[in-house]
Amino acid sequence: MELAAVKNAAVLQAFGTHIRKLREARGFSQQELADHADVAKATIQRIEQAKFSVTLDVLVSVARVLRVSLRELMDFPDVIESEV
Repeated sequence: MELAAVKNAAVLQAFGTHIRKLREARGFSQQELADHADVAKATIQRIEQAKFSVTLDVLVSVARVLRVSLRELMDFPDVIESEV
């Protein structure tokens, strides 16, 4: 099965980097974040590597584990503003 082309690759890359920084700042490994968010480690890896467009359900779980609001989780404006 081939995945559809990503429409906003730069945004996904920036989001993945943002998630990795939040995760590392809180001292979580990818496995620990995955376990606490009840997702597969591969899901966290794919998010951080910009190979996965994450669902709202997963975003909520990750935000709860990282103890940030959805707004903060999605706050990486430099790339988004430069893409518009």
